[in-house]
Amino acid sequence: MSCALQLSIPARAIECLRSGGRKRAYQSQILCASVRSDLEEGEEDADQESGQCNQQVILVESYGNGTAKRYILDDNLTLKISLEERGSRDSQSKKLHSDTNLSWLPDIIEDFILPAGFPGSVSDDYLQYMLLQFPTNVTGWICHTLVTSSLLKAVGVGSFTGTTAAASAAAIRWVSKDGIGALGRLIIGGRFGNIFDDDPKQWRMYADFIGSTGSIFDLTTQLYPAYFLPLASLGNLTKAVARGLKDPSFRVIQNHFAISGNLGEVAAKEEVWEVAAQLLGLALGILLLDTPGLINSFPALAFTWVNVRLLHLWLRYLSLSVLQFDTVNLKRARLLVKSHVVHSTVLGCIDCNREENILSWETFMKPQIIFGVPLEEMIGKERAAVKVKRLLHLYAKEKYFLLVHEQKGDIVFLVSFKVGATSMSVLRSVWQAYWLRENWDPCGDVFDQLAQSQCEMEVKFAGFVQQLDLAGWNLHQLNLKVPSEISINDLGPV
Repeated sequence: MSCALQLSIPARAIECLRSGGRKRAYQSQILCASVRSDLEEGEEDADQESGQCNQQVILVESYGNGTAKRYILDDNLTLKISLEERGSRDSQSKKLHSDTNLSWLPDIIEDFILPAGFPGSVSDDYLQYMLLQFPTNVTGWICHTLVTSSLLKAVGVGSFTGTTAAASAAAIRWVSKDGIGALGRLIIGGRFGNIFDDDPKQWRMYADFIGSTGSIFDLTTQLYPAYFLPLASLGNLTKAVARGLKDPSFRVIQNHFAISGNLGEVAAKEEVWEVAAQLLGLALGILLLDTPGLINSFPALAFTWVNVRLLHLWLRYLSLSVLQFDTVNLKRARLLVKSHVVHSTVLGCIDCNREENILSWETFMKPQIIFGVPLEEMIGKERAAVKVKRLLHLYAKEKYFLLVHEQKGDIVFLVSFKVGATSMSVLRSVWQAYWLRENWDPCGDVFDQLAQSQCEMEVKFAGFVQQLDLAGWNLHQLNLKVPSEISINDLGPV
């Protein structure tokens, strides 16, 4: 049947999109009574505008910028898509679950300084501790700035002028260098704080790569002493970014070690190992600096540094490779699902962690699975109503939608999640994608193959989860995050 598409976009919604709206990502929670009220309003507006028969809103797709997209179906199987602003209602819903003391704080600032899901994602004393910790750190850095001038004067800065002005000026430049570097940690902590739980091994390795780049800027200050401040500031900024990646990643690793709840002791003993290594490294570094010709020859110094740094990176990779996490992140989930789909078995923790590539990004693994895709992009430009109805019927019992797109001789899986989706929903979508990849027929009907994959998943997925449990995987901590930028509210059968 040929189905015409009528795309209805209210002017108010277009104006909202142009203005940008809120940038805070959230997952809308729509109450039944509110949805029914909106549906009645939408149907009345549509009837008044077009005079057509009854219409039904089958989906509401909410976006992180405060807008929502309605998919409306009428008796003639005509699919209409309308955009509207839903930010005010969601903001009120969010504030009901927020600390009333922070109701004045802009969303973008709250996202930057507080963990996702605050206050429900942290303990009750978190905010009070951080509010007191902030001025504590401020006073500490004030003291650091004041004593820096004394340290510089003690080593001879300003001694030739006979005044302390030169020492103070040098202290200001030195502290400014540290301040510029601290911006890197601020950006990493505020903008990327939610990435470290998923793959701490990868980010710890990347931290060393970035830190090596920062050391190159420090090394070149000998060649360009006139540009000491910009080069040293760039070096500090780069190394601060590396530290912003290193510290949270290593805390996750420490938490992995502390299986008896002894995180404090594990951290203390790690400090012992690190200080011992620091003292030995400083001693060996001093011996290298005393080597004839090394201190006066920049090429010799740079060559020595490059070789020691490469050895450092190789040892770091080896140390991270021996870690055996029993939690399931997206990369390990792919390996486990592939093993089950192809061989009907799952890898143990040791084998899976050994096979996991620390350096690779999950997005480059095959098959390509794209999460959080808008439904309009999934169904294609034609936006056929029949296709949407089949999609709703096929995934009525799931908390996600999955479609297959053929691209340059390969297949790409597009996944969008419904309201209420969990980490197990992500794992189910990965299993279905891998089964389709192994059994895909380019000449077959797409929806028939999707239906077949659903049947296979109903039969085999429970056994897959059971095998994971028997293999020692921690199913209570699945690091498979549901994208919150887009969420779909399925309003029931059509």
